[in-house]
Amino acid sequence: MKITVIGAGGWGTALARLLALKQHDVFLWVRDPQLAQEIDRKRTNEPYLPGVSLPKEHLHIFTDLEMISQQGEIFLLVVPSIAVRDLSQQIFRILSPTKRAQSVFINAAKGLEISSLSTMSQVISEELQTERVFTLSGPSHAEEVGRDFPTTVVIAGKNLSLGKQLQQAFMTDRFRVYLSDDLKGVEYAGSVKNVIALAAGISDGLGYGDNAKGALIARGLAEMLRLGVHLGAKKETFFGLSGLGDLVATCTSQHSRNRKVGYRIGRGEKLREILASMEMVAEGVYATEAVHRLAKQKNIEMPITRAVYELLYEDANPLEKLGELMTREPKMEGF
Repeated sequence: MKITVIGAGGWGTALARLLALKQHDVFLWVRDPQLAQEIDRKRTNEPYLPGVSLPKEHLHIFTDLEMISQQGEIFLLVVPSIAVRDLSQQIFRILSPTKRAQSVFINAAKGLEISSLSTMSQVISEELQTERVFTLSGPSHAEEVGRDFPTTVVIAGKNLSLGKQLQQAFMTDRFRVYLSDDLKGVEYAGSVKNVIALAAGISDGLGYGDNAKGALIARGLAEMLRLGVHLGAKKETFFGLSGLGDLVATCTSQHSRNRKVGYRIGRGEKLREILASMEMVAEGVYATEAVHRLAKQKNIEMPITRAVYELLYEDANPLEKLGELMTREPKMEGF
């Protein structure tokens, strides 16, 4: 297969490497020409995936987005959620109507669009006028996938026949892929888990232990489930890879940017200072605003999300927010 990976951050680079090692013809788009030259020459992406060697065969580096019109018909969009609509609009202008109709677009971002509250697959489908859109999600840190650590993910879309082909395209003995038709559930899970990871990091920054983190994961799962089911997703999805699996990984991992941002907030740093010091995007920062707005709009109770929103955007005090969560009215446990 010919596969174009658009976005050379850590995750895009790790996926391009995986696919090239499977001997697919992979075209990796790198926005920065200087970085593209370095990756092509050194066969490593030191700023975003340091210490990982990239294959010389089957992996082609390019910088001119117009070239996608000459490449294959599988496009993997690996850019932050805030860039997905703009990228989709660029792709629409470049590809002919025939090529767009024949192509498959796989989203790898985990977030919601703040302005429209749309999922990434909805944004891509709207801009590219196609239903041939999938999302790849699950507990999958680039740092581990790039080093061939065992990883299991899910690919979700409406066309399961086409999904089976994509499943086989990605599958290796170290990268297992499950198939789902619950596109909504997979995407809502991927968005909310980043918000809960910020909360877990804040708890760590305050110096609290495993009891607090276990509670945040469990009650965060309840919030994720409550929102997703209300919006038409399947309950089972939230107990799977894109839900509970990714939630646990993101809340506990040393690789999690969202947990790291939360940790620094818990230690007293301001969000603007943290973001100014980071090269890579922590999706939870944007997801918090979108998920909070969506919960308010749909009148869904999401107290952890609300607390994280107030910490990020209203300069609330972490200790006060924890106190509010702990002293809420007693109730029966449930989802």
